[in-house]
Amino acid sequence: MSTPAAVRVAYRDWLIYRQVWRSNVVGAFVQPMLYLLGVGLGIGTLVDDNAGSTVILEGTSYFAFYATALIGTTTMFNTTQEALWSTMDGFAWGNAYRAMVATPIDPRDIAAGFVLRFGARAAIASSGVAIVLALFDDTRSLGLIPAALVGVLCGLAFAMPLAAWTASRTLPDSFSAVLRFGIIPMFLFGGAFYPIEQLPNVLQVIAWATPLFHAIELSRGAVLGGTNAGMALVHLVVLIAYIGVGWFACVKTIRRRLWP
Repeated sequence: MSTPAAVRVAYRDWLIYRQVWRSNVVGAFVQPMLYLLGVGLGIGTLVDDNAGSTVILEGTSYFAFYATALIGTTTMFNTTQEALWSTMDGFAWGNAYRAMVATPIDPRDIAAGFVLRFGARAAIASSGVAIVLALFDDTRSLGLIPAALVGVLCGLAFAMPLAAWTASRTLPDSFSAVLRFGIIPMFLFGGAFYPIEQLPNVLQVIAWATPLFHAIELSRGAVLGGTNAGMALVHLVVLIAYIGVGWFACVKTIRRRLWP
């Protein structure tokens, strides 16, 4: 009972994770490597052959440009899955969270436990990508360390609002729509594959409002340089704002769900 309540909440996930950690950790290395080989090296060779690509990418190779975005996109996908279907199990199928609030644990503790849980998953994913990027000359940099930390913030910026949404649902019917109309468009238009300046003005504004864009810019700046301190602070504030709003929304929806 002396253990902080949030740690006890996260411990449930750890008990489950112990059964699958091998495949999860291997995936954290294999998946970014496949993306790097297929997109970074394959498509990157074609892009770099274009004389105008150097100007558009501000002097970096397409491999380095795309590779540094993988930290954000990988943690986005990993924590999204956790925040949706895995979290739904605790509310609707296994009823683990309902059992927790029957003890001295309250909705604020559960929300704090989510921060630990999703943060740990994001740390594993972003660290895996960072280690893979360290294998290549174009992205080998001490900046990979802060970039991996940015990946954790990116994962939490997605996971906390989505966990709040999950806590308000009784069925997972809307989850596919969240991926199809939310996560996938962000993946395509959030600055991972090309600078958002190549998009129409309206889409640039939308991209600026997404946490993925800010995570990519911070990671890219940490590894490759070129981001000034003022803009880095703006990106950081946006990510923290998403996490904070998500946490408060989690507390509210969990309380409404479990303490009617």
